[in-house]
Amino acid sequence: MKTYKIHLIRHGLTEDNLKGIYAGHTDTSLCEEGKAQLLQLKEEYVYPHADFVFTSPLKRCKETAELIYPGIQSVEIDALTEYNFGEFEGKTAEELHEKQPLFDRWIRGEEGVAPPFGESNEEFTSRICTAFAKIVDGIIKSDSDNVVIVTHGGVISTLMANFAIPEASATEWLTPSGCGYTLLASHFLWMSGRKLEAIREIPDLPEEKKEGNYYDGWDYYPNDDDFDISEYLND
Repeated sequence: MKTYKIHLIRHGLTEDNLKGIYAGHTDTSLCEEGKAQLLQLKEEYVYPHADFVFTSPLKRCKETAELIYPGIQSVEIDALTEYNFGEFEGKTAEELHEKQPLFDRWIRGEEGVAPPFGESNEEFTSRICTAFAKIVDGIIKSDSDNVVIVTHGGVISTLMANFAIPEASATEWLTPSGCGYTLLASHFLWMSGRKLEAIREIPDLPEEKKEGNYYDGWDYYPNDDDFDISEYLND
């Protein structure tokens, strides 16, 4: 049966990331450290082949796609933009804890609680999951083998929590900048349960770095898999 690979990649580092600032809809560029890290990852590890590249419309995602996949024109999907933090934008968790009464309730995940002038967790999840489902439907209809989506950390962890097998919470699917996951889509599994199989982390080890007992995938447990790219970022 025909299968399709969908690769979710988080954008590279920004100054806001380094400072611990909430920056969802803020259109920041990659910082120099972020660009250098992406180029290092690309040199030392293996990013998946891409037939098509979709990105969030924000600069940090488009710049990441250009660095990893130069020469491949990307298509922007507005609904893949990061969480709208409203009045939380541009502030750290410490600042918000002191000055925003809603922050603690929101960070605990209370239903219906949203940052002032932002979106709730439920609204965010509905927005990105609806968009992603349309993308998967389109991939299967168009018969595209390898599609890359460069987006944000919160988007990726939420999509994985809602669509990936094995099932795990969003916090268990957090991924470093420039990294992500490959999902395998089959027509039967998608149409019967709206699920995709998580098969590996991105980027992958090159063949010469793989140990003899390394196989093409992982052991399917996010907290106990064989290869964690974050362990190698500072090598």
